[in-house]
Amino acid sequence: MSHRFVHENRPGRVVFAAGARSRLPEEIDRLGLHRLIVVCTPGHAGLAAELAAPLGERIADLHPHAAMHVPAAIAAKAVARARETGADGCLAIGGGSAIGLAKAVAKDTGLPIVAVPTTYAGSEMTPIWGLTADGRKTTGRDPRVLPSVVVYDPELTTTLPPALSVTSGMNALAHAAEALYAPDGSPIHTLVAAESARALADALPRVAADPHDTDARSDALYGAWLAGSVLGATTMSLHHKLCHILGGTFDLPHAETHTAVLPHVLAFNLPAAPAARTALETALGTTEPASHLFHLAQGLGAEMSLTALGMPEDGVETVVSQALAAPYANPRPITEAGIRHLLGHALSGVAPA
Repeated sequence: MSHRFVHENRPGRVVFAAGARSRLPEEIDRLGLHRLIVVCTPGHAGLAAELAAPLGERIADLHPHAAMHVPAAIAAKAVARARETGADGCLAIGGGSAIGLAKAVAKDTGLPIVAVPTTYAGSEMTPIWGLTADGRKTTGRDPRVLPSVVVYDPELTTTLPPALSVTSGMNALAHAAEALYAPDGSPIHTLVAAESARALADALPRVAADPHDTDARSDALYGAWLAGSVLGATTMSLHHKLCHILGGTFDLPHAETHTAVLPHVLAFNLPAAPAARTALETALGTTEPASHLFHLAQGLGAEMSLTALGMPEDGVETVVSQALAAPYANPRPITEAGIRHLLGHALSGVAPA
């Protein structure tokens, strides 16, 4: 077989172990940081204070104001606070909202990020930032926002409710699935993405059955780490474009939206991406990856209707116009009819067709 590809590894350090949170002081010392701003959501303020306590005077401020989709106004306040406190680093504790806010700080200040994920979002492994303003989500790539160290501790995910664990894991699986047909992927990305999909699909039913099963949590977090790494290294396509529009325009819940949309995008794209389809068939142990993921998520309690998640039916026009406004890579040509068909099934929450 003749290969032609470009493969680039992203810099960064990963510490992965049950109990790895105890190594935070060591990792902070390794980076030579002395004044950290800690960012998290209001709901994670207690956990952030607990994890930051061993760092003592190295904590310049605890800033528990992260919010979903990283509103630009909230990002501006965090940047200002980092500058006011003279912070030399940013410690993000939580899911995509907290890590997204840390990235907004890093983008404007250049501060290094130490990330401690508590969900399966995968943002901690990417140089991708996102901000929402005036009903639109803007994303970009900047090497400064890629965390310097990521501390993965599966024990920190055991309090993530089963329902959110499922949708967070499906969100990660979406990264892996789209990496399989990315135009700038490599054979290494394919191996990593397929292993990610396998690990997540295997782990999520076990997590839902017993949220305190540390082995299941570890497997899910492992899969999410791999998914995040290929998300950061390849170009995402229609699925991520649609979810950014839906989240930024209608403020739909991030992970739940990814879960509801993914099977329908795969049903649309996989006929035009045979290698990706084969990889997913092998990873998932099925000949119908799109419907398999729909029924997997639905069977684990995920809401599969965008209408139930809060999208108005008259919002389809907005989604279609935004999705068609700017060209982007996708294995199958994106048409108005195709998007309407896809969204129609996702709105009603029926299996892909």
